[in-house]
Amino acid sequence: MRRKFKLAVPDLISNSYFPAAAAVELGFFKREGLDVELELIFPVDKCYAALRDRSIDFVGGSAHSALAAFPEWNGAKLLCAQAQGMYWFLVMRADLNPTRGNLDIVKGRNIGAAPWVNMGLQRLLINAGYDLKRDQIKIAPVPGAAPGTGPVNFGLTAAKALEDGKIDGFWANGMGTEVAVTRGVGTVVLDIRRGDGPKGCFNYTMASLATSDALIADTPEGAAAAVRAIVATQNALKEDVSLATKAGRALFPEQEANLIESLIERDLPYYNATITPEFVIGMNQFSREVGILQGDPPFSSIVATQFSKYWTA
Repeated sequence: MRRKFKLAVPDLISNSYFPAAAAVELGFFKREGLDVELELIFPVDKCYAALRDRSIDFVGGSAHSALAAFPEWNGAKLLCAQAQGMYWFLVMRADLNPTRGNLDIVKGRNIGAAPWVNMGLQRLLINAGYDLKRDQIKIAPVPGAAPGTGPVNFGLTAAKALEDGKIDGFWANGMGTEVAVTRGVGTVVLDIRRGDGPKGCFNYTMASLATSDALIADTPEGAAAAVRAIVATQNALKEDVSLATKAGRALFPEQEANLIESLIERDLPYYNATITPEFVIGMNQFSREVGILQGDPPFSSIVATQFSKYWTA
């Protein structure tokens, strides 16, 4: 390949973008001839801004967030899915006695969520019949993880803020959720991948691998190799989930490294690199509803379909 590549993720100590991070640590990018450096850039819109500015080459982040830097999907493409479905959890303070699926618990509460991630919670609450102003629901960054604070692992920061009583709940990844639940400070109210939430919210977004049209034009073999590396990583973890611990020990502190295998085992049913037209329709509708998309770009304007042959390899 012509040079080193940089891959940015907006949350590192997490299961959300683990296939991309593990592809670096377990050597699957190297097997495809790519020299890839992993970089944490928070929040996700800054990842995509870096992609637009060509200071990084790939983003392993939330698919809809590409619109932060590529309006109407002009200039960027999704290469593949890291996993299917919107992957965040709504966790509320355990002492509020929340119950699974009962969203009334959010009324009058302060809920932490990262920029662009917050859109998923806001929209699903509206679609479930809530009015953020009327019901006095505040969704905002958590203390210590506001934009401009530098590299942040949001899920862990949110779990700590919940434990310290600084927020009433959070909307974040499975690692932050697991830490809060195992410490006894949080209770899961919504798990979108496993059927919670209003109709259609599964397809609001997904963890994807994205790149720029410029990179695809300049180095199509690099884009193809990146897709193959993600698929190989997904397949390797399905065959031997203990590889998650191996990668986790290189990436995470000890506590989170010990948790990652169980989280990835739970996520394996969603490890499919395919991006479907149904997903794009759902994401586009969501994106219009939250005001980040005006038109209805077709599948081929959002997904780099020339690499789809590698999704099921």
